[in-house]
Amino acid sequence: MMSLNKEIKKTYLLLLFFVGALLHINAQSLKNNVVKSPDGTISIEIGIYKSRIFYKVTKKGKTILNPSFLGFELKDGALKDNLSVQKISHSQFDETWKQPWGEEIEVRNHYNEMKVWVKDNSIFSREFIIDFKVFDDGFGFRYEFPKQKSLTEFVIMDELTEFNFPEDHKTWSIPYNTEFYEGLYKPNPISKLDTVATPLTMESKSGLFLTIHEANLTDYAAMNLAGDKKSSKLTAFLTPWSTGEKVFAKAPFRTPWRIMIIADSAEDLMLSRLMLNLNEPNKLGDVSWIKPGRYIGIWWGMHMKKYTWEAGPNHGAKTENVLKYIDFASKYKFSGVLVEGWNKGWEDWKSFEFTQPYPDFDIKKITDYAKSKNVTLIGHHETGGNTKNYESQLSDAFAYYKKYGVDVVKTGYVGGKLDGKELHSSQYGVHHYRKVIEEAAKYKIMIDNHEPVMPTGLQRTLPNLMTQEGVRGQEWDAWSKDGGNPPEHTTIVPFTRGLAGPVDFTPGTFNFTNTALPNTKVHTTLAKQLALSVVIYSPLQMASDMIENYESDPAFEFITSCPTDWSKTVVPDAKIGEFVTIARKDKASENWFLGSITNKDTRTVKLDLKFLDPNKKYRAKIFRDGKDADYETNPYPIIIEEKEVDSKTILSVELARSGGVAIIFSQL
Repeated sequence: MMSLNKEIKKTYLLLLFFVGALLHINAQSLKNNVVKSPDGTISIEIGIYKSRIFYKVTKKGKTILNPSFLGFELKDGALKDNLSVQKISHSQFDETWKQPWGEEIEVRNHYNEMKVWVKDNSIFSREFIIDFKVFDDGFGFRYEFPKQKSLTEFVIMDELTEFNFPEDHKTWSIPYNTEFYEGLYKPNPISKLDTVATPLTMESKSGLFLTIHEANLTDYAAMNLAGDKKSSKLTAFLTPWSTGEKVFAKAPFRTPWRIMIIADSAEDLMLSRLMLNLNEPNKLGDVSWIKPGRYIGIWWGMHMKKYTWEAGPNHGAKTENVLKYIDFASKYKFSGVLVEGWNKGWEDWKSFEFTQPYPDFDIKKITDYAKSKNVTLIGHHETGGNTKNYESQLSDAFAYYKKYGVDVVKTGYVGGKLDGKELHSSQYGVHHYRKVIEEAAKYKIMIDNHEPVMPTGLQRTLPNLMTQEGVRGQEWDAWSKDGGNPPEHTTIVPFTRGLAGPVDFTPGTFNFTNTALPNTKVHTTLAKQLALSVVIYSPLQMASDMIENYESDPAFEFITSCPTDWSKTVVPDAKIGEFVTIARKDKASENWFLGSITNKDTRTVKLDLKFLDPNKKYRAKIFRDGKDADYETNPYPIIIEEKEVDSKTILSVELARSGGVAIIFSQL
């Protein structure tokens, strides 16, 4: 019996060896099928198993992704089986390019590339290419469909891209169907995810930080990620049309890049420019007309029910009220004044007219006065989600604004699905948003897009796309029935939505009494409101509050001093959901600005100032939580003090619950 068992065991082991060898041959028989990052730490291998193509990823020999299959379900037949690799090519690229605006001036674009030509051996005989680019901080890949007789116009029903993780990582996510992406990011293991929006950020047990997103979303549907509840595998889920299809395409055709940032720390996630590098360079030519800035608006007064959007006795967009805001903006060197509710259509939110102001809004008088004060009127186009109505007026609307010197427009799409049927992140929505941005560029108009599709780095190609919402912003602190954004929200946003691009969060509320909904409030201290001007990046940033709540408060100095365009950004310390410290250097001076915030816990932060010029002394003007400051019971106490510091200084600062500290560093 023992001899028989040994024979069975021997036969079993031989069988395992044979199967393993077969898999090894299938996976490794390709030549030149590995591409590594320039520093050699990240490796991507492409392989074939049972005529299906897969990729796998490692960093320093540690598995990041197990074999993960690639492919599509097309309307006229699957493109996932019967595949073979025809050719593989390799190349390298290294450049440094300059941003017209951003978190730093220069961006290095350094990667190794592997292109894989794939043949479909079914009766359809189609071809496609998978293009991998591997950077020192992650990778991106996309599919390309060259022009071919066997594939002209086609319909994508599903994209089968997989991300098969070796561990059940902790994630921070919002559900894919969260309206306008305005949700609270919640921690969950991968295995508990249903279908979530990207960016999806993860922390592994070994301490690596990973973010999945996409770059250059053009003529395609947004990618979401679907879990399977039984494993740590995620699969692409494209936002569908109302009729069920995902993408209508015509070869030659390229998908957006599927990207993964791979970082050794949470801080490093925020410093990745991989997404920007996978977008096309600026195609607008001269962009000297594009100007970052900080502005004010009559907006918070509307949320507090002091003003109305529609015409009436309390109309916010009355000429005399706007002129008052322009005077304030001029006095404190704000770049502009945002005015919502200026045009006809607010009564029913359906028939907006974009060249017809209400009778009590004198646009010529307002813009002439603003110009004399070196201030610009920031325009507003709320569409109510009626894209057809908007597109029918688009050229006239931008020409009208251009006539009056309005060079920034905030667009909005509140009102459920686009035209009552299509999702914002569908291919339909992607087409519409691109059309608006490109049309605005013809008139040299900058765009702040609200209720958008999730940003994917298009600001590199179209730098007039300045900032976007797509986040549960500060307006929720005015009217949300759940009481407002919780303290940890802004310690998560920089590592999730913030990785997709500039965030129009609108920090800067100074009055914490909600006259409209007393049970809803801003859940921060005053010092944290200041710090958010640095922590949450946007080249166009609005100070949210009504002007009467600013002028007598000495803390207002930080708001009026803090720029929105930077030459360098560093992240000294952070822990997702708990705290974050960010320092940025002003593009127009040698000054640095620092913001540090915490969640609902009090915290002592140690601020290492090694980012300062080692050969210089600085005056640090510190705005920190005062004695007994507390976001729930006493948000106002703030201490403003000055200290002489240098690059060797380490400041110890006590943060109140949901508190913060904001610092201006001026060279002596």
